Amino acid sequence: MDNSVFDARSYSITGKETPKQPYNHLTGSFTIGGPIRIPGLIRNGPQFFFTYQRTQINNANTVPGLMPTAAQRSGDLSSFSGSIIDPVTKQPFQNNVIPQDRISPQAKALLSYFPAPNFNGDSHFNYQIPILTASHTDASQSRISKTINAKNQVNGDFAFQRVASDNTNVFGFLDTTRVLGLNGNATWTHRFSQRQSATFRYQYSRLRSRVNPFFANVRNVSGEAGISGNNQDPLYWGPPALNFAGGISALSDGQPLFNRNQTNTFGYSGFWNHSPHSFTFGGDFYRQQLNTLSQQDARGTYIFTGGTTGNDFADFLLGVPGTSTLAFGNADKYYRQSRYDVFITDDWRVRTGLTLNLGVRWDYEAPMNELRDRLVNLKIGPSFSTAEPVIGPTLTPDRAGIQPRIGLAWRPFPASSLVVRAGYGVYRNTSVYSSIVSQMAQQAPLSKSLSVANTEATPLTIANGFNIVPVTVPTTFAVDPNFRIGYAQTWNLSLQRDLPQSLQMTATYAGTKGTRLMQEFLPNTFPSGAVNPCPTCPSGFAYLASNGNSTRESGQIQVRRRLHNGFTANVSYTLAKSIDDAGFSAANPLIAQNWLDLSAERGLSSFDQRHQVAIQGQYTTGMGVGGGMLMSGWRGSLFKEWTVTSGVTLGSGLPLTPIYNLAPPKGTGITGSVRPNFTGAELYLDGDGPFLNKAAFSAPAPGTWGNAGRNSITGPSQFAMNASASRTIRLTDRLNGDIRVDANNLLNHVSYPNWNTIISSAQFGLPTNANQMRRIQTTFRVRF
Repeated sequence: MDNSVFDARSYSITGKETPKQPYNHLTGSFTIGGPIRIPGLIRNGPQFFFTYQRTQINNANTVPGLMPTAAQRSGDLSSFSGSIIDPVTKQPFQNNVIPQDRISPQAKALLSYFPAPNFNGDSHFNYQIPILTASHTDASQSRISKTINAKNQVNGDFAFQRVASDNTNVFGFLDTTRVLGLNGNATWTHRFSQRQSATFRYQYSRLRSRVNPFFANVRNVSGEAGISGNNQDPLYWGPPALNFAGGISALSDGQPLFNRNQTNTFGYSGFWNHSPHSFTFGGDFYRQQLNTLSQQDARGTYIFTGGTTGNDFADFLLGVPGTSTLAFGNADKYYRQSRYDVFITDDWRVRTGLTLNLGVRWDYEAPMNELRDRLVNLKIGPSFSTAEPVIGPTLTPDRAGIQPRIGLAWRPFPASSLVVRAGYGVYRNTSVYSSIVSQMAQQAPLSKSLSVANTEATPLTIANGFNIVPVTVPTTFAVDPNFRIGYAQTWNLSLQRDLPQSLQMTATYAGTKGTRLMQEFLPNTFPSGAVNPCPTCPSGFAYLASNGNSTRESGQIQVRRRLHNGFTANVSYTLAKSIDDAGFSAANPLIAQNWLDLSAERGLSSFDQRHQVAIQGQYTTGMGVGGGMLMSGWRGSLFKEWTVTSGVTLGSGLPLTPIYNLAPPKGTGITGSVRPNFTGAELYLDGDGPFLNKAAFSAPAPGTWGNAGRNSITGPSQFAMNASASRTIRLTDRLNGDIRVDANNLLNHVSYPNWNTIISSAQFGLPTNANQMRRIQTTFRVRF
């Protein structure tokens, strides 16, 4: 058991200190194992093992926000520095005050869910609360094994896990998640001889998860506000999601979900030693079922960009969103997929000091289908001139999954400690289809889907924005029917050598080349201020292809001190660079700014960390003459056998992409891909305020795309220091006590994972949150 007494308070980004909320953790477990023996019935039964663990974790985090003030709620936006334009008269509102009778009744209804500011902040934040999260887990693992005879052995494993978690957002909406998982497998190993064996395996797994949002079956927020067109079945009650380009906290609640996933696996692996070769070979067959009851965006999403009045909150008060997206219907989906793999590996000891590892693997994942063929893709005409919905499986299987691999370990000089290691391999990106088909299943004509911007052809309001009929294609997603599975080629070379003073140095070079990676773009879109080059061409949907690529190269120097007199340490420095023009998952892919110039998306990868230094050390007291081995008496009993470890990691920041506004490219309602122009002004600022200079960016010139590169901002640098101290106390011959103290972020150093990079946001250049502050856990365990 432990609680928050010794933990540091969560760091406040707003500068306003919030009282630390108490919380606690509890972990309890027991384990039993041994041979099963029943007198008179079983003399030499199988070995068994069983363990059960109960974990209760409660945590508190300080969450900031920007909420509308009382004046803003009433229509008084006089604090806004620009002019707010009346969309009716095309003239500025007097003193930037919107008359009460012009405020949308839907906006008034939704404003009631925004809490009032709880402190007098600046333009960045005016609201902050502590949020408690709770998670309870019950888990058990069991194993039984039996050696039938000298040649046959059987094993069985079974695991169970139940997780119940409660999560509250900044608006006080409490969503609950319940997860139940089962996993079991059985293996039979037969030894033909000491040099040859075969293992057969069957595995079954099932995972059930349910998410129950705050408003589900409780309150029809959309209906009460006078919003129509979205799903207002009781299970999906709640507000539409509201996003603001200016930085006001986004109103949202979770989506209901009920998933039942199941996988059956049959596998075989064999071993054959034929000196100097050791062969391993085999294959697997997987049959996967994903049964889902969920909607992609049942209540819909409105984004307010300021495109109508010049101010995003004024757009909201007048009930005029900048974009509207929606996807619901066809809620129950039954996905099915088969996967296969075959492999063979030869561990070949060529001679003393030289070993080769040669292998090849073939993977094939059949495109995932829906049991009732309820998938929708688009049949695309030449140059995206047409797009027609097609129902049913449309993806071409990709069977080119051959992956050769080779490894080498070589000691070139028998009298030297120098060891050379090298390797090359091809690795296929498996399990890519599930997120793709989940988007294909939530589209017209089987579902109601739209992604539109506010234009003269599609005028949006909060009341009817989900009833708009798109002027082009009513689907929001399409995938290349010849989509191919991505793969990575990796290679490495390392040199290792012993040095004096128990030191060992290793120098490593590693490279990766990714091919056929996911790339998503918005066909027939154009920059703001340009003339639509093809008014009759379809738009309003994202298109996923597999034409992306990536490269990563890194060099590392590592010096390790072997354990000597109780002390061991490791220091490493890594220099790396990663570049790509693609995303790495269909659930969160990269969407290109200009669909006609995909090469402009080539930039630093989102995970590119140029520099990293890692230092780890461990010291055990009472080892060696100089370390106190001869110390006796009470001093020796108190000092000896403590093990202290510490680790420090320092790294440069990860790349971030500047976003001009949440306004979408013309021709679609999909936001987040338009980048600003770079003015040449100094980008980074010192001090405690915003860390990025807004003057370094400007709006793209009319008719052009922004020239700021993707991932052209370097995020905050990273620092972490953890430590622990532990000791085993021998109480009696059969009774031991273990004591351990762990400290995360030992120095209580403030660090941030990223910054806000939306140029129009009030939080631009500020961290979105802080990493965890110091946390201390003390554990005492008795073993008997």
